[in-house]
Amino acid sequence: MFTSKQRANLKSMASTMKPIGQVGKEGITDNLVESLSNALEARELIKVTLLPAAGEDGENLAVDLAELLHAELVAVIGRKAIFYRYSHKEKIEHIAY
Repeated sequence: MFTSKQRANLKSMASTMKPIGQVGKEGITDNLVESLSNALEARELIKVTLLPAAGEDGENLAVDLAELLHAELVAVIGRKAIFYRYSHKEKIEHIAY
């Protein structure tokens, strides 16, 4: 869990990011989880678009996706979700929140 200050810092960092994936009418697929997991390992912080065609409430969809990614849900803003997971890769600059 993050403190409100840490969460605010991560949200501000993500505000300039472009979404790297989207959850559409097919919902959460294995390929989507794998590609987002790889992105989290490389970046630690990602933003994902939750399309209305997914059929579920954006908040519930984001919570389910965070659980599958073993990531922390930072925030859901409209139809955008921000996820964080510490990367175990060496040679990357880790996010100091």
